[in-house]
Amino acid sequence: MDLKRRLLAAFLIITILPVIMITTVGGVILKLQEDSVQENYDLNSKTMDLISNPLRIFNRLTRGDYNDLRVCAMETPEKFEDADYVESVNSELLTKYSFLVLRKGEEYVYEGSSGDFAQIQDKLPDFGDYTTEQDGGIYISAGMGEDAYLVKQQDFYYTDGAEGTVFIVTDVNTLVPQLRASAIRGVIAFGFILFFTAVILVVWLYRSILRPLNTLKKAMNEVQSGNLDFSVQGDPEDEIGQLCEDFEEMRIHLKELIQVRMQYEQDMKDMLSNISHDLKTPLTAIKGYSEGLLDGVADSEEKRDKYLRTIYTKASDMSALVDELSVYTKLDCNTVPYHFEPINVNGYFEDCMDEISLDLEVKHIELTCQMDVDPSVRVVADAEQIKRVVNNIINNAVKYLDKEQGRIQIRIKELGDFVQIEIEDNGTGISEEDLPNIFERFYRADASRNSRKGGSGLGLAIAKKIISEHGGEIWATSTEGQGTTIYFTLRKYKES
Repeated sequence: MDLKRRLLAAFLIITILPVIMITTVGGVILKLQEDSVQENYDLNSKTMDLISNPLRIFNRLTRGDYNDLRVCAMETPEKFEDADYVESVNSELLTKYSFLVLRKGEEYVYEGSSGDFAQIQDKLPDFGDYTTEQDGGIYISAGMGEDAYLVKQQDFYYTDGAEGTVFIVTDVNTLVPQLRASAIRGVIAFGFILFFTAVILVVWLYRSILRPLNTLKKAMNEVQSGNLDFSVQGDPEDEIGQLCEDFEEMRIHLKELIQVRMQYEQDMKDMLSNISHDLKTPLTAIKGYSEGLLDGVADSEEKRDKYLRTIYTKASDMSALVDELSVYTKLDCNTVPYHFEPINVNGYFEDCMDEISLDLEVKHIELTCQMDVDPSVRVVADAEQIKRVVNNIINNAVKYLDKEQGRIQIRIKELGDFVQIEIEDNGTGISEEDLPNIFERFYRADASRNSRKGGSGLGLAIAKKIISEHGGEIWATSTEGQGTTIYFTLRKYKES
């Protein structure tokens, strides 16, 4: 779930969930209150009536008794002079949290509950003053902070003509504590619901938002301290998870860059070591032969000529080494301009063979070339750079020719949209351990770096870089003691 939907869900939770829970809990509380009223007062009352007008409950509680007294007052008032009748009515009212009060003239002739009657005696309405009706009753308070009562009054005349009044007094305080308890329970339930909702939101937001952010912050601190192995996993379906994935990609990329940088620095160290060794060897020879000439050791024309030729050869080797290093530096920095053009394969490699064969004849190395390409086939290439590739491969092969009769064979064949060139020698071969590394810069299989083989280890690396820029591939196969074959491909030129 993305962050936008999570925030929407959080909004819905904080608004809808409390409403649902409050409605549910409130309904339960009101239902309990309704059941309590029904149990205590033996009345069926709607919950909302109980909340909006609780006094109506007491009115209904004694409504039947009050109607009976009204009938009695109008038709048989003499019953109010019957002590047994009055006592039976009061006994019935006591079960309904009420009691009976009977007045004749100004004198109260009966009070069903003396303690409660004493609190409201002075506040009972006079004969004919019952004008503040409230659904069949009036509300009387005994005083500030004291008990409250619901009073129903019925005036009548005794048989002797005296004014009489009968009251039904109901103790309201029996219901108020229950309402107060229900209100307290409602407040507690409301607070608990808010707390519960807040806990759900905090836990959910922490797990879905804050925890990934804290993990991401920790990862950033780890990266800042140099630990690039601290991995971060995130849910790709939300923004924070995508941010974690982006951070993870950045960490991996940064780690790779650092590893490449460290490898490059190590390669530079190796290069400096290799170059210094390869330069030191011819320099030592040049210095030695030069001293021989200066000291007069070369006391004959033949020796002087030999010394001078050796000095020239060593200087040429140094020049070739510097040129090779310069070329690779330019290739590595992508500053070598390429001039791609359609080149006829047969004509181009025939010219290459003519140039290379002269040098190999002097070294008594046999060179053969097998063309299996249609004479019209052309490739897209930079002629000068491809010639450098061929020369580097052949020069590398010459270094490791250990047979009495060296042999180098070049095979050119078509391979779909490419032309494949194979250069095979019968040299010492390359071990399986070294074979995957021969195209790496500054790598040489001969760890001894003897002066006979020499080289900077850049020849095949330069070849790989050039072929890669041509959109081709280069690889090698080898068998120790039998020889090595280098393969590379060039893309065919098509008029379309």
